Amino acid sequence: MLVLQGVKVLDLSRVLAGPWCTQTLADLGADVWKIEEPTRGDDTRGWMPPEIDGESTYFLCCNRSKQSVAIDMKGPEGQGIVRRLAEKADVLVENFRKGTLERFGLGYEQLSTINPRLIYCSISGYGRTGSRASEAGYDFAIQAESGLMAITGEPDGSPMKHGMAITDIITGMNATQAILAALLARVTTGQGQLIDVSLFDSAVALLANVGTGYLATGSEPKRYGNAHATVVPYQLFDTADGVLALAVGNDLQFRNMCIQVLERPELWSDERYQKNRDRALNRETLIPVLADVFFTRGTAEWIVLLKDAGVPAGQVRKVSEVFSSPEVAEREIVVEVPDERHGSVRLTASPLRLSGTPVRPPKAPPRLGEHTSDVLARELGMSEEDIRRIKVRSSDS
Repeated sequence: MLVLQGVKVLDLSRVLAGPWCTQTLADLGADVWKIEEPTRGDDTRGWMPPEIDGESTYFLCCNRSKQSVAIDMKGPEGQGIVRRLAEKADVLVENFRKGTLERFGLGYEQLSTINPRLIYCSISGYGRTGSRASEAGYDFAIQAESGLMAITGEPDGSPMKHGMAITDIITGMNATQAILAALLARVTTGQGQLIDVSLFDSAVALLANVGTGYLATGSEPKRYGNAHATVVPYQLFDTADGVLALAVGNDLQFRNMCIQVLERPELWSDERYQKNRDRALNRETLIPVLADVFFTRGTAEWIVLLKDAGVPAGQVRKVSEVFSSPEVAEREIVVEVPDERHGSVRLTASPLRLSGTPVRPPKAPPRLGEHTSDVLARELGMSEEDIRRIKVRSSDS
């Protein structure tokens, strides 16, 4: 059994936040109809390199197990088809600029009258209310405006973005949670609802402890590079042959590290370092001492000693090293799926592991318009002639 089996999702989103959300719904068993512009499709189909035989790997990352339906939504015929699909759908996900879908007759108020059970998830840069509701939102700008960039990077360096489009991905996750909650609510109420999720809201919420720290104290948060603002020692250290990621999470772990691993019991007995709060306040004296000690042995040796003492630590891996690691193999994080164009493609698997209702076996991301005929015939009962006529018009537009 797939937990969302029978749930139909009309996906009008592009790029990353929306597609990340709908990919998760597809993993959980929903039928996802990805509506794409017929000539170029989702923007990310053109985002390369990297690529596989001319196909964008960016597109592959967030569109597995979906059905691509190529429809020109700029004209009344295409808008009518999408409206008919919305009548059949349980969920609609979109990330158009404010007012665009309303002009197409596909806004929430318009569609909820013909399908009161529809859960309509609107993803935007700054939300559907407020002075910036009409602005487009881009992850890089949102990272800057939300404060995330200000707290990322070396203390004396420039603000730095996350290595991934983190606000897009977090927003996609938040949208998924909201949709699942709305599906549960619909069981009781029988009604759908409008969901308003934004990159900016999600990014500000992502400030988490840093945000609450500022709200409580009024002190401007600082950048700590790879160190932690609150927990010490919790950072990278150079070793004799590389780099060590050390994550001492409590006082007992610090004690065990000083006595069992570093063989420096005087560090533990020093009152400046026995409590985490004191270590944080005295990091300027503690960290140089630890740095000198960690530089005396290699990374692998330190990791063995630290783990034996119950102290969290790890090696800084390159991406290639991650995907060749035993953990990735043991957890079956990489899956190889059949693909007509490439023979097969390797993808990351869904991270959701449910014992009673496991996620569906992944299917390769679709070619542009691959499922147009199948979806329109099955869901709307359209004839081959009507579908052929639509495809011809789309290719001419």
